[in-house]
Amino acid sequence: MSAKGTDPANHGDIASRPRAMERMLAAVERAGNRLPDPVTLFVILILVLMALSAVLASFGVSAVNPATGERVQINNLFSAAYLQRLIVEMPQTFSHFPPFATVLVAMLGVGVAEKSGLIAASLSAFVRRAPRRLLAPALVFAGVMSSLAVDAGYVVLIPLGAVLFLGAGRHPIAGLAAAFAGVSAGFGANLLLTPGDALLAGISESAAQIVDADYRVPITANYYLMLALVPLFVILGSWVTERVIEPRLGAYDPAASGAGDLPEAGDQAVGPEAVKRGLRFARNALIASLVVLGFLTVPDDAALRGPDGNFDPFLRALVSIIFIVFLVAGIAYGKGAGTIRNDRDVVRMAGQAMSDLGLYVVLAFTVAHFIALFTWSNLGVLAAVGGSEGLGALGLTGVPLVVGLVLLTAVINIFVGSAAAKWALLAPTFVPMMMFMGYTPEFTQGAYRIGDAFTNIVTPLLPYFPMVIVFARRYVPDFGIGSLIAVMLPHSIAFGLGSTLLLVIWMLLGIDLGPGSPVLLPR
Repeated sequence: MSAKGTDPANHGDIASRPRAMERMLAAVERAGNRLPDPVTLFVILILVLMALSAVLASFGVSAVNPATGERVQINNLFSAAYLQRLIVEMPQTFSHFPPFATVLVAMLGVGVAEKSGLIAASLSAFVRRAPRRLLAPALVFAGVMSSLAVDAGYVVLIPLGAVLFLGAGRHPIAGLAAAFAGVSAGFGANLLLTPGDALLAGISESAAQIVDADYRVPITANYYLMLALVPLFVILGSWVTERVIEPRLGAYDPAASGAGDLPEAGDQAVGPEAVKRGLRFARNALIASLVVLGFLTVPDDAALRGPDGNFDPFLRALVSIIFIVFLVAGIAYGKGAGTIRNDRDVVRMAGQAMSDLGLYVVLAFTVAHFIALFTWSNLGVLAAVGGSEGLGALGLTGVPLVVGLVLLTAVINIFVGSAAAKWALLAPTFVPMMMFMGYTPEFTQGAYRIGDAFTNIVTPLLPYFPMVIVFARRYVPDFGIGSLIAVMLPHSIAFGLGSTLLLVIWMLLGIDLGPGSPVLLPR
């Protein structure tokens, strides 16, 4: 990766104008890439974690979990019980790693669509028609909206972002970064309500009832705030991509990067008429798939509707739907374009897609065990409890208190990824504390949601972080942890500053966070 070059968006030669940000990112990249291979690094971190747990356990370090009132102690991971658990549950720890099955299932379908040539042909057609300047905003926006599909954006949109930029003659890592920023740093913001809104509102309501037994937190508690964050993230994400990331990366040359000639999708060249026929077949298959999906979803008693008519089964089935739709469309394209002749070609393409994920499987194995051991040790719980107690002890009020809550959440998010798990730990402390200061639980929840998002893209503990590195290595083979953090750090800083400033303005103006959800409690 080069720190020199000419900005593809005609922002000028940046080699003659070194900036503090560029020097900092270069230092971050060098330091991060001096680390061992990511797999080796996580093995080392596992050993360090186990040693730290043994030391802290010997000193009897503990804290009271505000969510349950129970005292939580550090568990010694070198004890016989946890060594036994590590060895006995090793297959289950790996197979139950949340992103693992999601990635494999989705990529089976996406892989056939890629190998048949559908994705390349579709994106080529899109790139020819889409204005160049709208690629970055469209990717960030799609990433932000992908929280409706829970984790599907990680496995579909991020690699597509790289392909879109490459097809437009821009650096694929910049496209990958734009999509990753939207999917992960913009998590929670949306034009529509998501399953996360209901989950967090329930936790906030339970915490609020510590003070007021009749308090209710609606699912729409932060809707206006999350709605306002969407255009903010699109603007910030696009600006950072085009003004910071692309100039720093420079022009992309597969040979110079070590990637060599990127393979043609479908493993063979097809003529323009065959491509048009394949796209027509794929379009018809997609329409048929959507019609079937409509029958399974729209009627009140449809298979993908819940007992009370909700769409929860449909939302939980989105990864499976992605697999089926991409598989069907990929096969249809292949039959039309001539890249698929029989069932053996489909199986071969699916096998090649899984082979491409070999490095991810190895990375996922080590990450799964590190996260599991971190959870078993209770270090994350103590970090969250200690941080919340420390912030409360500072005696901050007003803007400093709100900014402190956002920053604390952002730091804890580096170590504890689950939004619901962190909020279950923090809400029983922060919601009552903020209520006594006159702030509604809805406002406290909004501050938490902002802090919970923007450090997602710079923590190697994000379950999908290794997968993003694997995607990036298709274009830059020596792309490492330091490279990814250096690329994503500007997005993280921009999203963090922008969203925190918006929250402060929201607080000072006293605008409702959602329908009937004010900033301040009635006096």
